[in-house]
Amino acid sequence: MIARLVLELGPWSWWVLGLVLLAAEVVVPGVFLVWIGLAALATGILSLLLWDAALWVWQVQLIVFALLSLTMVLIGRRFFVTSEESDEPLLNKRAESLVGRTAVLEQPIAEGHGRVRLDDTTWAVQGPDLPVGTRVRIVASSGRHLTVERA
Repeated sequence: MIARLVLELGPWSWWVLGLVLLAAEVVVPGVFLVWIGLAALATGILSLLLWDAALWVWQVQLIVFALLSLTMVLIGRRFFVTSEESDEPLLNKRAESLVGRTAVLEQPIAEGHGRVRLDDTTWAVQGPDLPVGTRVRIVASSGRHLTVERA
């Protein structure tokens, strides 16, 4: 069925594929299919120009389409993908967002390890040995552990 459709449409089959891919971009967001759709349209333009040429067989068309797809994706990512700075750089970095806050030790720091309660969470802390109830300042975060010093 697809082979018959390609034979009946001729070079226009690439245009149909390109338009289908561009329409699919609306349904599947992510700005990826648009580049492949544009590559199919470019292959369609070449097919209109080269359809009667002996070298323009379906294998060459597929290779040209693959190369154009790769090129379009790379160009699109280079010029249209931006990495903007967030207005909330610590949004998903909860431990890092705690640096600078003060807390009271819930468990003493013994042999360099203890616990504090911040908001609704108990955090493991590292620092100098201190008794329960000592006010500490968080100076760094490392994974799940906070580094503290006496406030």
